[in-house]
Amino acid sequence: MDTDTPVDAAERAAGLVKRMTLEEKCAQLYSLWRGVDADAGDMAPHQSEQTGAVSEDEVIAHGLGQLTRPFGSAPVPPAEGAANLAALQRRIQASSRFGIAALAHEECLTGFMAHGATIFPTALAWGATFDPELVGAMAQQIGVTMRSVGVHQGLAPVLDVVADSRWGRTEETMGEDPYLTGTLATAYVAGLQDSGIIATLKHFAGYSASHAARNFGPVYVGPRQFAETYLTPFEMAVRIGRAGSVMPSYAANDGVASHANPELLQRILRDEWGFDGTVVSDYFGVNFLNSLHGVAADKAEAAALGLAGGVDVELPGVDCYGAPLQAAVAAGRVDESVVDRAVERVLTQKIQLGLLEELPEPAAAIDLDPPHARALAAEVARKSIVLLANDGTLPLASAPGRIALVGPVADDKAVMLGCYAFPNHHGRNDAAEIDSNDPYPHVDMGVAIATVAERLAADLPGAVIEHLAAGTVLDASDTEIAAAANAAAAADLAIVAVGDRSGLFGRGTSGEGCDAPTHALPGRQPELLEAVLDSGTPTVVVVISGRPYALGTAPDRAAAIVQAFLPGQEGAGAISAVLTGAAEPEGRLPAGVPARPDSPPATYLAPELARRSSVSSVDPTARYVFGHGLSYTEFAWEDAALVSGAEVGPEGTVEVSVRVRNTGERHGTEVVQLYLHDPVASAVRPVQRLVGFARLDLAPGEAREARFAMPVELAAFVGVDNAWVVEAGALELRLARSAADTVAALNVEVNGSRRLEPGTRALATEVSTRAVVG
Repeated sequence: MDTDTPVDAAERAAGLVKRMTLEEKCAQLYSLWRGVDADAGDMAPHQSEQTGAVSEDEVIAHGLGQLTRPFGSAPVPPAEGAANLAALQRRIQASSRFGIAALAHEECLTGFMAHGATIFPTALAWGATFDPELVGAMAQQIGVTMRSVGVHQGLAPVLDVVADSRWGRTEETMGEDPYLTGTLATAYVAGLQDSGIIATLKHFAGYSASHAARNFGPVYVGPRQFAETYLTPFEMAVRIGRAGSVMPSYAANDGVASHANPELLQRILRDEWGFDGTVVSDYFGVNFLNSLHGVAADKAEAAALGLAGGVDVELPGVDCYGAPLQAAVAAGRVDESVVDRAVERVLTQKIQLGLLEELPEPAAAIDLDPPHARALAAEVARKSIVLLANDGTLPLASAPGRIALVGPVADDKAVMLGCYAFPNHHGRNDAAEIDSNDPYPHVDMGVAIATVAERLAADLPGAVIEHLAAGTVLDASDTEIAAAANAAAAADLAIVAVGDRSGLFGRGTSGEGCDAPTHALPGRQPELLEAVLDSGTPTVVVVISGRPYALGTAPDRAAAIVQAFLPGQEGAGAISAVLTGAAEPEGRLPAGVPARPDSPPATYLAPELARRSSVSSVDPTARYVFGHGLSYTEFAWEDAALVSGAEVGPEGTVEVSVRVRNTGERHGTEVVQLYLHDPVASAVRPVQRLVGFARLDLAPGEAREARFAMPVELAAFVGVDNAWVVEAGALELRLARSAADTVAALNVEVNGSRRLEPGTRALATEVSTRAVVG
């Protein structure tokens, strides 16, 4: 990083802008997606429509703002890719009168999205860990890897809060709770940026609340819910994490497209929260103001709306911010000062990144998947596995003599990965072929990935394991299902592995553009699951998926149910370790598991009238709720107490504590969750919402105390006058194992009301733990 202070960098940037021509300024606001053109085929819908015919030399003739995915667009050996990137940067600096290099960005949602780089679990699995320290360590490792090849910006994390898990991008989120999402996202941002990579928050904001859970769908959310649920994680990552970049959502919120929304991108993000970084468009998002949203008549008007709205950089290539923007300025449709504002922001970051200096030469040998990164991926995977149900069958301390391992995800490497892992991102375009035996003929996995079948065979050498795929994720025949049921009937134990194959835009059952009509498992997997359960053999259900699914009668009939949310390249080992008892189940649900395939969209974060009641015949109650997760040991909760007293001022802090003791014979992890209940308020409130959590790792007999110091301002909400307010009255703090399992409720009285200025409220509870003797 450069030694310029933020003030020095901003002053230097402003001086440069005064010396630049309009062409040089605009060049800093667009990107080059090298090797991708209109004839290359679409990775995403509408891609070729936005890809122009401008040559590379023309693109970089006046310098360049960004380079799009130099490693994430095609397989390239890391040292060769780094050398190619360095050579291109030298050309770009030479083409610029001021020697300005481009800022290279990449996707990094499940690790650096490059061929051969470590593939970490999906963000939904991060949510299941409830472990911000681990998420931060993972992000730092991802950032170190990216910096080693000359990348500067990562397009992660995703802070969208799940409203309806049928949405295909559920796997990219950290769950259905804004506090959990914001806490983990802040840790990710800190880790990534500590390594020298700019973190990019996406998708700002409300994207996951799309109508009918359809990707790109319009969002119809009231301002109160929008602020409290969908903006809160972003505010945490901006104000606490100091994120360097933000990416707007593709969606329109109540008719206002996010890429042309100054209320969102200027007043809230910059004026209220103090954001001083860059806003980069989602791919083709500025063009979509014209081509999809219909709020701009042409590309020039789209450029004008985007810049005025607050979008500083257009990704992924040269489009609206190129010739159309220059023409709009020349015609007086865009004031050049608006261009200058964006360029100053871009150059300020570049100066701080050292992109106006001589760039270092890359190393001759680069390992994108070093042993310590794989070990970290394994730890994240292990801590994300959720034990939903168990009658004592697990762990398999002594292997049953004969195991029937059935299901389409039991012996498939790709099912471990999310849609932003390199192999799945670059899969076939033919949705009918995603379950063939050779799903990615032109891209190998790049890293070593085991399957559940392989790991169980290695970890249970004394068992005879018969494996039947019983069809594919999308389809199965009656004969295949019957054979699986017969194998289960002849075995001592059945393990049925069901779930997803993640991909993009219809090339998967989960992932971007792969939305689901119901909460049912894809294809004929529900029938397969019931047929195995009907066999009468004790059955362990393993779900490897990008979203929670309804599991039929399994919650009532299965011996055990284990949930893994696309756990990455080390995921099979983590699943096997939990099944065999080599590791403890530590995960907790970041999103509830629906009770039925036709369950209505619902989360725990809802007011009373959104819950089950006599006024509606439809029951939205989840089968397994947010925060749920079992262990192989038992915990006793003791001495829950209100430490700070029964009365507090609106500017004060409430402290509560609880002791947790491991009363079992195995090591285990308990996750203490703190929920806030506001019994009477001037606006309708959720029955409860998460305001803190603590992971306690306990040996047999060991006890620890968890203490929470919650600022009363965390009880603030958007009142009926649309201002943030802490109201006088009673509050209840619930210490709980999950959103449906409260251990203790502690009452406190707030002795006054207080209005809060925007961007000033406290956002986080301070958590501490200590050992308890005796």
